[in-house]
Amino acid sequence: MQKIITITTDKREGLYDITEQVRAYVESSHINTGYVNTYVQGATAGIMIQENWDESVQQDVVDLLQKLIPRGVWKHDVQDGNGDAHLKAGIVGPSETIPIIEGNLGLSTWQNIFLCEFDGPRDRRNIVITITKA
Repeated sequence: MQKIITITTDKREGLYDITEQVRAYVESSHINTGYVNTYVQGATAGIMIQENWDESVQQDVVDLLQKLIPRGVWKHDVQDGNGDAHLKAGIVGPSETIPIIEGNLGLSTWQNIFLCEFDGPRDRRNIVITITKA
């Protein structure tokens, strides 16, 4: 099973919680045991599983990546000024796979699924959700 959800982002860099959209799709699948993969289309965004309770953790992720990979110092910046976004997306990666356990997402209490935007704001970030039965 496969579905594409679209997210709008409102800042250049940030984490956007997509857990409930993924959870709803898993529940509608009626699959008891399997895997769900979330994959963002685009070379300047990523998918990350991170803490959901304290939003400062999500901001810490953004702050860390900004410190490690600053803007405006990369060869690709000559083309369109987003060299840092490509590098951040490459480090985070475009996807995460989560087990489906007894019909539910196999996340722990403090885990959620986040779209990581590194080159926004964007009207559309397409995320492909693929469910596979085990």
